[in-house]
Amino acid sequence: MKKLEDFELNEEENFAKLFEESEKKSEENAIVEGTIVQISEDDRFALVDVGQKSEGKLNLNEIKNLDGSLKFNVGDKIKVIINSIKGERPIISHKRVIQQEKFNQFINKYGKEPENLEINGIVQEVKKSGFVVIDNDGLEYFMPLSQGYLKTKDAIGKKIKAKVLKAKDNGSIIISRKKYIDDIRAKKDEKIEEVINKEGPITGTVKKITSYGMFVDLGGIDGLVSYNEISYKGPVNPALYFEENDEVEVVVKNYDKDKGHLALSVKDAMPNPWDEIKEELDIGDTISVIVSNFETYGAFVDLGNDIEGLLHIGEITWDKNIKKPQDYLTLGQEIEVEVIELDTEKRKLRVSLKRLQPKPFDEFIKEHKVGDIIKGTVATITEFGAFINLGLIDGLLHNEESSWTKGSKCKDILKKGDEVEVQIIKIDKEKENVSLSIKTLQDSLAAQFAKEHKIGDIITAPVKNIKEFGIFVKLGDDLDGLIRKEDLHKGKTPQDYTIGKEVEAAIINIDKVKNKIRLSIRRVEVIKEKEALKKASDNDIITLADAISNKM
Repeated sequence: MKKLEDFELNEEENFAKLFEESEKKSEENAIVEGTIVQISEDDRFALVDVGQKSEGKLNLNEIKNLDGSLKFNVGDKIKVIINSIKGERPIISHKRVIQQEKFNQFINKYGKEPENLEINGIVQEVKKSGFVVIDNDGLEYFMPLSQGYLKTKDAIGKKIKAKVLKAKDNGSIIISRKKYIDDIRAKKDEKIEEVINKEGPITGTVKKITSYGMFVDLGGIDGLVSYNEISYKGPVNPALYFEENDEVEVVVKNYDKDKGHLALSVKDAMPNPWDEIKEELDIGDTISVIVSNFETYGAFVDLGNDIEGLLHIGEITWDKNIKKPQDYLTLGQEIEVEVIELDTEKRKLRVSLKRLQPKPFDEFIKEHKVGDIIKGTVATITEFGAFINLGLIDGLLHNEESSWTKGSKCKDILKKGDEVEVQIIKIDKEKENVSLSIKTLQDSLAAQFAKEHKIGDIITAPVKNIKEFGIFVKLGDDLDGLIRKEDLHKGKTPQDYTIGKEVEAAIINIDKVKNKIRLSIRRVEVIKEKEALKKASDNDIITLADAISNKM
C-alpha cells in the first residue's frame, strides 16, 4: 500500500513533466535568431545555435541559391522558426520565416478573405491533399485537390492562374483554380449572351491569323472567322486582307454552347455586292474583269466589287487542246468576257472569253466546202477513228473512211502527228462537225475491178457468204459481189447454194463510189441466148450472101 508521501511525489513529477512539455509547445513556431555553428560533411544540413540545449537542425536546401551556393556560412546570424522539438534537438526552418514574413505582408495588403484576387503561380509540389503553388515573389499557396482542375501526374512545373479563397491563421493561403475557371466561364457566357443579342456589326480586334481563318477578340471572348467568311469571293487567305491587332467589323453567325465555339463573319458585316449586281447584270452582258487566280479547271476573274466569277478552262479559247489557263492568261490581266450564268441567290457567276471571239467552225466553212481536199495533222486516235487537226478545227476521220480495205482502222495505219491528205465528205452545221475521208482520194476496189471488167461480162467465182436476201461471191481479197435472191437460178433460194462452190454469174452493176458490184446468175442464160441468136443470125447472113454470090 502506497503512502501519502509517494502520491505527493508523483504529482510533483507529473507537474514538472507537463510544464516541460508546455514549454516545448510554446517554443514551437517561435521565430528566433540563431548562429550557424556547423555544416555537415555531406552538405545535407546545418546546425544552428538557437539557445536550446542542443543546436537546431536546418535543411541545407533552404539556404542555397539557384546555382547551389550557400546564402549563409558558419558564424552567420540567421532567422529561423522552430517547427518542432525531437528529443532535445529543435527542427528549424529558415524558409518558413521568409514565408511568414511574406504571409504577413499579404495579410496587411489584402486581408484574410480578399475578393476576386487572382494570382499567377507555378505548381511546385504535389501532396496527397493538394498542390503547393509558388508565385513570382516566392510566396507559397495551397490549392486543395478539389480546387485544382489538374491531373497530379503532370502538375509539377505547370503555370496556372487561380483565385485566393482565404488566408488561414497557420500561415497557409488557400487558392482555387476551379473558381478562376468558373468565373471566367461565367463572364464569357455573360459576354457571349450580350454579343449574341446585339444587333448589327460588332467591332473586334484580330488576335491570331491561321490558314483556315482568323480569331477575333470581342472584349474578352474570341470568335473564329472562317476563311469562307472573309470575302464574298469565296474561300480566301485572311492574311491577304488583315494583320494581327487590326480592328474589324464582324457579325455573329452562330454559337455552339456545348463546344464553346463562336462563329463570326466579316463579309456579313458588309453590304452584299450580289444584291448590287442583281439589277445591273444579266446573261449575255459583256463586262471587263481582272484575272485574279488560277486553278487546274480554269481561272477566277474579279469584277472589282468583291465578286469573283469562274472562267472555266473550256470557256477560255476555242482551241480544244488547251492544257492550262496560264497558257492564255496572266494574273492581273484585264479582259472582256461574256456573262453565261448568273445566280445571285447561290452567289454563282460564270463567264466566257471564247464566246466573244470568232467561232473557228464559222471561219472554216467560209473557206471550205464538201469535196475540198485539204491537208491536216493527226491530233487524236480513238477506237472509232481519228481526229484530224485542220488548223482552226478538228475533223473526224472514221475508221470506215480510212481505207477501202475491210476492217481497216485508223490506229493501224496512222499515228499522232502524221500529216495526211483528206477530203471533206460532210459538214454538219447544226452539230458543227466535219467528216473526212482518205479512201475517197483513192480508187475503190470496184473501180479497180472495172478496169478489167465491164457490165455484161460473165465470170466464175466461189460462194463466200449466204444471206436471206442473196449470196455473196468472192471477187478479190477485199471485194465481194452480191447476187440477190431474184437473180439466182429460177426456182432456187440462197440456201440451195454451198459456200466455196463456184457459180457462174453476169456483171449487172459496178458502183465505183460505194465500192459495190451486183451480179446475176439468171442473166447468164439471157446473155448466152442472145449470143447464140446473134451467132445464128450472123451465120444466116453469111449463107445468104454466099448464095447470091454463086448465083451471080
